[in-house]
Amino acid sequence: MKLRLILWGLPDHVDAAQLCVSELVTNVIRHVGEGTPITLRVVLNEPYLRLEVEDPDTRALPTLLAANSALESGRGMALLDTLTDHRWGVSLRDDTKVVWCELATEAFVASSSTNGPRVKRAGAILDLYGSWQLPSGRASASRNSSVLGSAAGEEAAIGVLADVLHWLSAYGYDPDDVLDRAQTHFEAEIGGAV
Repeated sequence: MKLRLILWGLPDHVDAAQLCVSELVTNVIRHVGEGTPITLRVVLNEPYLRLEVEDPDTRALPTLLAANSALESGRGMALLDTLTDHRWGVSLRDDTKVVWCELATEAFVASSSTNGPRVKRAGAILDLYGSWQLPSGRASASRNSSVLGSAAGEEAAIGVLADVLHWLSAYGYDPDDVLDRAQTHFEAEIGGAV
């Protein structure tokens, strides 16, 4: 969950999202049964991040109880209700139910700006990459690598690209072909943003 939200440029939403998912999954374990198969879906539909947990029991429905500090349990849905600003519900299907909630996200700015989702995602990838050690034993870029104008950011970007090219080659892809296609996508997106 954390990595997905960072890649989507939503690092400020990690704690709330993890808490919501924890509550949704805990409800399945507690009210349907341990070992129950579930499906977790995370969908970004601006301006909301939608979290869904699907399980096979259409009878055990979540209930919103008044938050009471004297209770040992039962406050989870009240917490979820508060975190999501009352944006949660249950969708019943033929043989499953989906309990969902939505967290408000700030509207994304145009993808050509430094705050655009693709730029944020690349910065997060470079930050993650920069925190790992390269095989040679030297550290790659610093934690500030998301500042792409810096030398550390540029070196981290080169390292990421080189590693991806090695990965492509190892799995039988033509790195030149992939680079050409990526360049075409990039130019089309930049052209559309102008």
